[in-house]
Amino acid sequence: MPAPRPTEHYLHGDGHVVIVPARVAAWLERRVALNRVRIDARGLDPEIDAVLGALRISALVWRSAATGTEDTTPPEPDATSNQWMSTTQAAIHLGITDRAVRKAIATGTLNAENTGGRWRIHRDDIAHYRATRPTGAHRVS
Repeated sequence: MPAPRPTEHYLHGDGHVVIVPARVAAWLERRVALNRVRIDARGLDPEIDAVLGALRISALVWRSAATGTEDTTPPEPDATSNQWMSTTQAAIHLGITDRAVRKAIATGTLNAENTGGRWRIHRDDIAHYRATRPTGAHRVS
């Protein structure tokens, strides 16, 4: 992964405009329920509506490109859904070992849900993990 850009890179117009990458918009949607905020704030302020709508579209486009599927996450994740992977499936997808996946989960660098003693990892989280880790890190030889 390339070196992270400095904070100033995302500020424009003397700090009055912030550029939000699509991957970050998708992360915000998943982690802080940004879509719920968008729905709850609808109609309060036209500029807020427009910006939150743009973030939503950006997140959907990134998610579709990153996972190859449309945003169809059910309210309660289905264990048989193709949106979820086991640690073994995630390891194969990432090209790392199952142990490396479990270690990433344990350290909090890879988000996962433990259901019935088994880890389930959402495809979005795998895409985020891939985007944030150094190229070649934990690669299987």
